[in-house]
Amino acid sequence: MRRRHLTETWLVLGVSLGSSAIYALLRIVDRLTRPEALSQQTATMNSSVTPDRPWLDVAFQLVGIALALVPVALALHLLRRDDPAEPHTMGFDLRRPFQDLWRGAALAAVIGIPGLGLYLAAKALGLNTTVSAANLVGAAWFTVPILVLAAAQNAVLEETIMIGYLFRRWGQAGWGPWRVIATSALIRGTYHLYQGFGGFVGNVVMGLVFGWFYTRTKRVMPLVLAHTVLDVVAFVGYSLLKPHVGWL
Repeated sequence: MRRRHLTETWLVLGVSLGSSAIYALLRIVDRLTRPEALSQQTATMNSSVTPDRPWLDVAFQLVGIALALVPVALALHLLRRDDPAEPHTMGFDLRRPFQDLWRGAALAAVIGIPGLGLYLAAKALGLNTTVSAANLVGAAWFTVPILVLAAAQNAVLEETIMIGYLFRRWGQAGWGPWRVIATSALIRGTYHLYQGFGGFVGNVVMGLVFGWFYTRTKRVMPLVLAHTVLDVVAFVGYSLLKPHVGWL
């Protein structure tokens, strides 16, 4: 049973965030072997696919968001075989909306404010790229809604798999809580390496905090809300401030 659980987790990771981690490792090697310094490079996110045809770009963006959530459906399906109460068991539900909201907001503040400082410090030290967080067609009507949906998709994908699913399966495989927390956090940091070492460290810390929180509350929803807030601020804030703020 232990071996089956471990094999299952690596397969789920292989079709989701684990593959992102492998690509991110290759990307950081690529960046470090370029002539220009890491701090002079740009990591782009949320880019338009067909900027000259907004209607088709909307379709590409929505399909990308929907397909990115398929691993979430897979992970929940696998967990339901053992526990029909999922996703309620991991707390991925709306049963405690007010408690989840204030906890999520508090977590977003705890992670977001120091995280911005870490990004700026890492960039100044030459350890991080410039992260261009939103590159959709600026004047398109769908820019903000798509960025909000992308933020929610990232949050649901990462927190349900990296926390809710992996913590359950690795716990069933006999791993101790801190081994689970540390391994999940390191994988989280690794798939952000495409941004540079600041992105890696910041997301490892985020994974440690989120993992510790989950072991105490057994609720994923505050983590999903916190992550959504962080990404909405990053994506929409970048889109709105970039024309006016030089250091972005």
